[in-house]
Amino acid sequence: MILGNHVIDEGIRDKSKFAEPPVLNKAFIEKAIQHVLAQIDRNLDGFTDKFPSPASKGNVYEPWDNIEWTPGFWTGMLWLAYEVTGDEKYRRTAEIQLETYRKRVDERIGTETHDLGFIYSLSCIAAYKLTGNEEAKKTALKAADLLMERYFETAGIIQAWGNLNNPQQRGRMIIDCCMNLPLLYWASEMTGNPAYYRAAESHARQSARYLIRDDSSSYHTYYMDVETGKPKYGKTAQGYSDDSCWSRGQAWAVYGFPLSYRYMGEASLLDLGQKVTHYYLNRLPEDYVCYWDLIFTAGEEERDSSAAAIAACGMLELAKHLPLINENKRLYENASLHILKSLTERYTTKSAPHSNGILLHAVYGKPLNNGVDECCIWGDYYYFEALVRVLKDWKLYW
Repeated sequence: MILGNHVIDEGIRDKSKFAEPPVLNKAFIEKAIQHVLAQIDRNLDGFTDKFPSPASKGNVYEPWDNIEWTPGFWTGMLWLAYEVTGDEKYRRTAEIQLETYRKRVDERIGTETHDLGFIYSLSCIAAYKLTGNEEAKKTALKAADLLMERYFETAGIIQAWGNLNNPQQRGRMIIDCCMNLPLLYWASEMTGNPAYYRAAESHARQSARYLIRDDSSSYHTYYMDVETGKPKYGKTAQGYSDDSCWSRGQAWAVYGFPLSYRYMGEASLLDLGQKVTHYYLNRLPEDYVCYWDLIFTAGEEERDSSAAAIAACGMLELAKHLPLINENKRLYENASLHILKSLTERYTTKSAPHSNGILLHAVYGKPLNNGVDECCIWGDYYYFEALVRVLKDWKLYW
């Protein structure tokens, strides 16, 4: 099966928006990174034994234990800071936190989730790749084993969250999981066990087949019958409606499919990545930062700076794998830089000195009134990752 063969490519409707890069030089990127580092320094003491809450309240993160799906984003920022500066204080803090990740897998604390990839790729795999930490490697492999428990072979999917026997949650996959698959690809490489790879590959294929609609938009969630493998229906948990396109979900697709291409080498994943990227780009407002759902392209609805940062990283990854003769390569690079420039000039906490976050105007979950128009820790991480990608030839933690 050609992945995404059912999906229509609407192309980039106004290429002139992305035909030229913005005025943005190395000094601009380095200055933006200095703000990120200043905020990390501000948080080091408070977020060594604790972690930032997923979303801020009044643009201030609260200290939480390592229990949610989001602590890896903070530890990942520490590793990025260590890479950029070489300063041992960031490495020391990240290494102190590794014990909480080991404890979490050993005691199965909040591990009934596919988000083990988010949690362990940015903490333990990053530690192993950067420092050769063997204990971190073992911890990440244990996390991969826990993620494999969520794989339903007949349906070919990894269940998103919740008890595997709960009929209300059983057989639900979500678009976010495209970002969790690298944990399994990596585990297969480390152990030589093809089972991890097969599960990740299968989930990538099922995501392409069912989570991406014919028009290149994405469902947030999709239910499969795990006994028969038959598809059931798509829904949303965080988007505007079941048939709208949740912005962060589309951004996960923009980034997630090129990541699977890195490991699978299947060209149709790049084609699909371009299709979902075009859908995303065609619905951006003038300042390049998307609304929280792509059904909105103007008006007073909230933006989601976190989705914008994810998409910027995704387009930089996608462009990296395209040949020079592909016109879209340059357009994606330019679009990423336009997004990054807009985030830096209009959305950072430079204008909110009381905040301990980095990006303002993110949305966690609008339908649940959770983290609306706040800082979200994943947005901070992906903004930093995008800056580092532009600054240097960054080797992925994913």
